[in-house]
Amino acid sequence: MATSTIPPRTLNLPVRRAKVELVPMSRGLAAVDGWLFVVVTAICAFGLVMVYSASDVLGYQLTGNPSYFFERQLVFMGMGAVAMLVLARTDYHRLSRYARLLGLGVVVLLLAVLVPHLGVKVNGSRRWFDVGPVQLQPSAMAALVLIVFMGRWLSERGELLKSWRTVRDYTVLLCVPLLLVLGERDLGSTIVLGSVGAALLFLAGARLRHLLALGGLAGLAGWVAIAMEPYRLSRLTCIGQGSVENALNACWQGTQALYGLGMGGLTGVGLGNSIQKYSWLPEAHTDFIFAIIGEELGLIGTVAVVLAFTFLGWRGVRASLRAPDRYGALLAGGITAWICIQAFINVAAVTVLIPTTGIPLPFISYGGSALIMNLAGIGILCNVSAQGRRQGPGPARGFADVPGKGASDRADADSRGRDRGAPDPGPRGRRRVARLRP
Repeated sequence: MATSTIPPRTLNLPVRRAKVELVPMSRGLAAVDGWLFVVVTAICAFGLVMVYSASDVLGYQLTGNPSYFFERQLVFMGMGAVAMLVLARTDYHRLSRYARLLGLGVVVLLLAVLVPHLGVKVNGSRRWFDVGPVQLQPSAMAALVLIVFMGRWLSERGELLKSWRTVRDYTVLLCVPLLLVLGERDLGSTIVLGSVGAALLFLAGARLRHLLALGGLAGLAGWVAIAMEPYRLSRLTCIGQGSVENALNACWQGTQALYGLGMGGLTGVGLGNSIQKYSWLPEAHTDFIFAIIGEELGLIGTVAVVLAFTFLGWRGVRASLRAPDRYGALLAGGITAWICIQAFINVAAVTVLIPTTGIPLPFISYGGSALIMNLAGIGILCNVSAQGRRQGPGPARGFADVPGKGASDRADADSRGRDRGAPDPGPRGRRRVARLRP
């Protein structure tokens, strides 16, 4: 059967004009990627155990309750689990309708947190709102909203992404949240946002020379941001083995983290038996919880954590490749990149491969805003994965959002125009797709 060729101009039509017809999603979660759900659940359960182990001493010192941080983390995880389940059952295309509103809302929050008496200032940084018994961090919300908003923006541009003008406009939009977060003196979150933005642009198909040019500009801007703050420059001396002069100052956290990892050896000193958590390692239950894992569970525990995030990343990439349309592919790829970038930066900072950045370890470190938003992102990823699995196996490369074409009608040719056969697997194939499979 002859296949029709989509005119190049139709690739650039906005998604809002397209009438997307999806295969109906059941109200249950039967189509969700079981392995993805299992690995996230396992990491979260492990995180609860480690938060209790790393914070019991601090909790007793501050409140007289060793379970203080564990109980709060359990509440945060419950809220995040609700968000994850709701978004996993919500068609991700609905998010595109509210992308602009969400983007505007996050910009307003990032501006408001900089206002005195509205934002809470801690250790010289104004990053939080006091909302009753909890603190809300807008920069933790910014990454997921950035993926939803920029994913729609990029999916609407199509082949226009090959032009420098479109890449320039994208960079200008991206700089708005980057500058606001940098104004909070939060260089770590700024790096994460910039990395996620670059990953989305790469996944959307921008030219390599444009990406290299932006990478050079980002490196220059990063050096300027570091040079503006003396404490950031001092942290550069801690890379590798650090310096004796700063071992008791800027390099204190990195030095104590390495001590903890070294004392753990192969199998660790035992769960709950950490010495570093007795006020030797600052932020032991948040940014440096990976060091406590290494001390108590040894090299085996740290390798298991790295492998778990690697497996999660693989399932996320798989979901992106099987997404029904370009927007879904960008959502899945952006969320996967976001979580894996955070994990990489945290582990690299704890092992003193890069300067300390204050980025938590996803699903494991203590913290409400970050945990809830990470689980919400996993919910969106699960929905993209489920819809891709219901469309049948095979990547969605070359798919375009075209008016009059349903998202369930896969393109018959990939980006190079090669024939990929009929997309319908037939009745027997549809029954196989509907089952939960790894």
